[in-house]
Formats: sequence, structure tokens, C-alpha cells
Amino acid sequence: MFEQRPLSAWRTLSLDRFLLGVPHYPEHVDESFLERDAVRIAAAGFNVVRMGEFAWNLFEPVAGRYEFALFDRAIKTFAAHGVSTIMCTPTATPPRWLTVAEPDLLRMTASGAPHRHGSRQHVDTTNPRFREHSRRITEVMAQHYRSTIGIIGWQTDNELNTSYSESFSAAALDEFQLFLIARYGTVDALNEAWGTRVWAQSYNNFSEIDLPYPHMPVAGNPSQVLDYHRFLAHATAMFQRDQVEILRRINPDWFVTHNIGAIRDLDMRGPLASDLDFVGYDIYPFLFDERLRGGHAYLPAFHLDLVRGAAGNLIVPEQQSGFGSQPGFATPVPEPGEMRRMAYSSIARGVDGLMFFRWRPAHYGAEIYWMGVLDHDDIPRRRYDEASRFAHEVGRIAPEILGTTVRIDVGIAGPDFDNEEAAKSYSLGLPTPQEAAMPLHRYCYEQGIACGFVHPEDALHRLKLFFVPHWMLWKPEWTPLLERFAEQGGTLVIGARTGAHTPDNHMIQVTPPGSLRTLCGVAVEEFGPLPAEGAPALTAIWGLSEPLASKPAESGKRQHVISLGEARIPAAFWYERLVPDDGTTVLARWDSRFLKGEAAITQRAAGRGRVIYVGSFLTPALTASLCDLLLPQAGIEPLVAGLPAGVEATLRESDDRRLLFLQNTTSERVEVEGLPAGFELIEASSVQHGRLHLDAYGCAIIKLTSCTSAN
Repeated sequence: MFEQRPLSAWRTLSLDRFLLGVPHYPEHVDESFLERDAVRIAAAGFNVVRMGEFAWNLFEPVAGRYEFALFDRAIKTFAAHGVSTIMCTPTATPPRWLTVAEPDLLRMTASGAPHRHGSRQHVDTTNPRFREHSRRITEVMAQHYRSTIGIIGWQTDNELNTSYSESFSAAALDEFQLFLIARYGTVDALNEAWGTRVWAQSYNNFSEIDLPYPHMPVAGNPSQVLDYHRFLAHATAMFQRDQVEILRRINPDWFVTHNIGAIRDLDMRGPLASDLDFVGYDIYPFLFDERLRGGHAYLPAFHLDLVRGAAGNLIVPEQQSGFGSQPGFATPVPEPGEMRRMAYSSIARGVDGLMFFRWRPAHYGAEIYWMGVLDHDDIPRRRYDEASRFAHEVGRIAPEILGTTVRIDVGIAGPDFDNEEAAKSYSLGLPTPQEAAMPLHRYCYEQGIACGFVHPEDALHRLKLFFVPHWMLWKPEWTPLLERFAEQGGTLVIGARTGAHTPDNHMIQVTPPGSLRTLCGVAVEEFGPLPAEGAPALTAIWGLSEPLASKPAESGKRQHVISLGEARIPAAFWYERLVPDDGTTVLARWDSRFLKGEAAITQRAAGRGRVIYVGSFLTPALTASLCDLLLPQAGIEPLVAGLPAGVEATLRESDDRRLLFLQNTTSERVEVEGLPAGFELIEASSVQHGRLHLDAYGCAIIKLTSCTSAN
């Protein structure tokens, strides 16, 4: 077994260069294009291409016959021009002859319909027979390319689980039962963990257990549902591990990565990430029409921070370059300058390798309108120029970037697979922990405050404030880690419902927040959901201890209010009735209806730090009020004071340098003032008088004169 690398939000990459390039599909164009492509790719400043992830039908056109000549020539041609190759295992698209011969390899939906050939990710990765085929094609490809000049690493599969993650096939049922045997050992232990006394669900042996079909006829056992998704995540990681073990055995000099797409049944704090040298994450800022959702700049920052929080610095194997489309959707088109800006935003958040998707668009198939660096007519235009400008800039300053990690002052607990899935298994209409963290993360993003995701098992001493966003499932071993953080001077903020469930997804049998009771200095004696604003039922308005201007509640609405001084801020989602312990102070009180005057937010001193308990969920208004109160006391300031709206600010740092990244996400020229002294690396000029101008979608990287790290 190969050695796994410990996971950390601050794990760096072991690369000797910044990877810059494009995915290339030699199977999509005439072979006469190869030489011209290699010349232009190298001239653009790229040093790597990625290929092969959808070409199993070409590598093995019929069972047992392997053909590599086309890709051999492509790899050799690129290498001759100084462009390396990342080869991919092609297991996301098994060939038709395989599913004809073994139709039971297809995924099965809950309705009993098998997936069909003609799309992708249609085969069941939980199926042992498909794992055998996956190992076979990986072994043959790795042996063929074991000494090939130009191949520097491999990508496993392609965007595991992005298209679909569940399976209700016979093979999935068999494997689920084996997973449960390994997890629990005895059926009695499983019955206890699942609480099967409810609704007469007890099992006499593992063979009686079925998959948790949705609504058959009503909702199933939440603990069973949670274990099913644990199984899917485990099966996905083991499917990948098969390939990783083969690749490392055949050539230990190769790096191995994967390109995460949609984060669906992927445990990024488990072997999925720790088996790899580093993680990849595909970035399409305009996918799902994020501009209309007000987040085409923000949402990629959120997701990059989330993935980096699991496994550290990463690469982007696919970065949007232009218009994207499949038959069911179409994205907006990045304006001139946005392609480069979005790429710099990725680097600012811990990316040490980036490939624009794709070199050129296909002329047929389901992605003919997914544009690349080139257009269909093979003529370089503004996207090629923009990509080339970016690649030459980053290639020149890469030594300054590599080896640095992203500064985090405000840490948000995450990602944690069990807590996210447990919230989905019994949602109560509440946000999941990741969704509940977005108001704080977005506030920090807009204010230019160093913020990111950090797991409680990571290096909390590097943070100044740590927020746990409603982690119901609580492991007792996490509590001492939080205690140490607070006692050493940190500000710890605990969200409502945290610690209310056991790791088996049972309600705890003591007063919430359970094992966190002493640390938080508060008991939760009552709780319940808050309906949508304006509904004729219990809602709430917070009031914080610092007066803030706020819109008064409309008369006639039955609202609950919490008073923090004179500020009255509507609450949302959830209320908790708190009873503070002796020595615990009240920061905010409910200010209406039956909770009027009772504690809503509490604070307890812990060593040199403090613990805040919030008896509800964060909203943008409550987040702003709390941050105004807590961040200055924690010594947290924006990276740039008075940051203009629409300008991103992020800091990457190491022991000997600090790099301040600025990106203008707007279409208007802006001036940024109050900048620290330093040298701007992209334009190679000093920052004069603490200010600089950023053109529409303009970018800057300032190497600060003071290199002392604050973390």
C-alpha cells in the first residue's frame, strides 16, 4: 500500500513548476492538426496538456485488443515542443461492447430503470465486475506508458459522481451489505446504530437489509440513509484507489490527481483526497447561470475554499474559457478580460496549476457549444490572446507563487461528509452546514477578510476565529481541540444544533449541546423551526449589544425579536431557548413574544479566548452585526481597508513572502487605496502612494515589503 499524505487546509503541492495548459482531444480532430496544435500551445505559454479521459473505446475498440498509436503520436508531438502530458484513466465512459456483453454493469435508478449507453458515467462504480474492468484498462495503459517521455502524471477517471452518484442495482445492494458488515460486525450492532426498534425495522441478518429507496411509501430511516451515502462515498474512493495503486506501483515518479466536479457523495476528508498527491477541482463560474444568482464571482471562491479546506492547495484541470453548453443548458459568455480574471481568482485561492477547458470545441456530440481557447474554425482570437497573456504572466512569476498557502483568519468548520449528509437525511427545511456557512463566508469575501474552511482536526492555532456551522453529529474527540483553540486566545463561535446528535445520527440523551455544554456554558432547553418571513407564526428579530440601523418590523406580523442594544434583526430558520450557566454572559436577547428578554447569543470566557453560542442560524444581517462586534475584538481586519465593491482580496504567504492578490470582478475601472508597500508582480512596478488602478476585470499581485507571516 502506498503512503497517504495527511490532509490539511495548508498542504502544499510537490510540483517543480506551475502547471499551465489545456485539455486536448486528439480523437476529435484530424491528426494533421497535432503539429500545429503543439506549436501554438507551446507559443501560448502552456507547458501541459491533459488527454484520454473519454477514449476507452479507442484504447480498447474490442474486448482485449488495445490500440494506443494515436495518443502515442500526440504525446510525442507535444513533448517535442516542451509540452508535457497528464494522461487520464478513461473509466467515466466505458465502451458499448462492454455494456452489451455485461448489461448488469449499468447503474440502476430507484425506479428500477437502468442507465443507458449514449451519455457518460452510466456504469455502476460500486459493481465489483466493473472495478475489475477498471483495473484491467488502467493496468494495460499504465504498462504501455510506463516509460513514455512526456507523461508526468495521471488523472483518475473524470469528475467522479458528477452526472449521477446513486445506484440501486443488485450489485450495489450486495456491496452495501458487505459495507455494513465491515462497519458494524454484527447485525445487533447495526440495529442499535440504526435505532430499528422504531417502525419495526429490526433485522435478523445482514441479507435482509435493503437499499433505502426514497418515499416507499414515506421517508426511510435517517441513519440508514446516512450509511447509504457513506457507502457510496466509500465505494467511490475504493474505485479510485484501485487505479491509484496500479499507477503508483508501475511508475512511482508519476503524480496522481483527480478532477472533482459536482461534490456529490464524495468524502473529501477521506481516502478520495489522501490517496492523491493533490486534488483537482473544475471551475465553471457561469455554470447554472450563476450571474443571475448574483454569484458568478463569489460561488467559485466559496467552492475553491471548501475543496482547499479538505486537502490543501490544488489544481484546476478545467477552467472555463468561454461559452459553455450541453443540450439542456447554456451559460453566459465571459466578457473580454473575465477569462483571465477568473483564472487569477482561482490562483488567489490556492491553485498551483490551471488548464483552460478546452483547446478547441468539438464539432459533434453533446458539447459542440462548449467553447475552448480556439473557435470551431481553428482561428485564434481574443480567448487565445487572453489565455496566452495569462500563461506568460504566471509562467514568469510562478516561483513567487509556488510554496505559498492561503491566509485564513476566520475559519469555518468544514468540509465534513457525515454532517452534510446527516443534515440532508433529516433536513427540517434547514440549510445544510455548508449552506449555513455562506453568510459568514460571503461577508468575509465582500469585506476582503481572510476566510476559509478548516476541519476541527486541522491546525486551528493558525486561526483567530473559528465558526462551527450547526454540526449535529459530534465526535467527542473534537471537543478538546476546540477547548485548546479557545484557551490559547481564539474566538470560537458555535451554531445552533451543534452536538445534538451522536455519530450514528441519534438524538443525544442529555441536554444539548451535549459534550459541548461545559465549553459553551449554556443549556438548550427548547427549540423549533422558524417559518419564512411574514408567515403568521413564530419568527424572530435579533437585537445586538451595539446599536445598528435596521428596518423596523412591519406591524401586523407575528414576529419574535432579539435585542442587541437597539438593533432589531429578523431571525430565520430556527430558535433555541438558552439557559446560560453561571459565568456565561448574554450578548443578545430575544425581544418579542414568549422568548422576550431571554438569551439568544451567549459568551463564555475560556482561558485567553472565548466561546460564543448562537441560538439560531446566521442571516446576512445577523452576520454583519456579529462580525462588527466580534472581529475587531479578535484582532481581525480586512486585508485592504475600504476595499471597493466588486474587488476580491486574498493573501497567499509562506515563511519568506506574502502575496496580496487583487481582482476586479466588475466591468468598470476602479482605484484601490490604502494598500501596503510592495512590488506589483504582473506589471513589474512598485505600488506608489498606497494605491493602484484596476481596469475592468483587472488583476494585481503585490509582493508585500514586509514578509512576516501573521499566522
